[in-house]
Amino acid sequence: MKVILTEKVPTLGNIGEIVNVSAGHARNFLVPNGLAMVADDSNKKLLVAQQKSLAKKIQAQKDAALELKKTVEGTTIELIKKVGASGKLFGTVTNAELSKELENRGIVVERRLIHLESPIKGLGIFNAKAKIFQDVEATFKVKISIDPKQAEELKKNQEEALKAAEARKKAAAEAKLSGETAAPAAELTEEQRLKAEVDKLLRS
Repeated sequence: MKVILTEKVPTLGNIGEIVNVSAGHARNFLVPNGLAMVADDSNKKLLVAQQKSLAKKIQAQKDAALELKKTVEGTTIELIKKVGASGKLFGTVTNAELSKELENRGIVVERRLIHLESPIKGLGIFNAKAKIFQDVEATFKVKISIDPKQAEELKKNQEEALKAAEARKKAAAEAKLSGETAAPAAELTEEQRLKAEVDKLLRS
């Protein structure tokens, strides 16, 4: 069922917007509480007639949205994540996480208002946007960093793998000098190569 919001309703929309809701939610909560009216032809005409009286209320909410934009704009949220051997995250970063992180900073932005250019699945810095009000948007950045303990562990394992490879290379060179036929130096295991890839991410 389509309704016209006559007040700002969290999770639904701002005043004056036409949104889809369940018939039960509209009839049992929104309409009785004066938060919305059914979006039929007569009510659409009524909304047009009420535009002047609603204008001040809409402007007040827009002004609040503009103030919120100043707070959000340019903010950088940092999330600490564990990654797989290939450098990919275990799962993707959700809008709910970003909304919670903003809230921890005293910035309240509903998760439905947050939009990402593309799903965040790896380490790095990404752009995000919050559509706070009609024609009012704020951009902020999301920095995904690897868990320090995991980074240290991966670095240690990678160093050990490189030392082992160097030792094999040295042994092969010594065997060649002594005239012995050296066994081919073993390559890094698949796991070690993947961890080396992660190390490159850490240094970037």
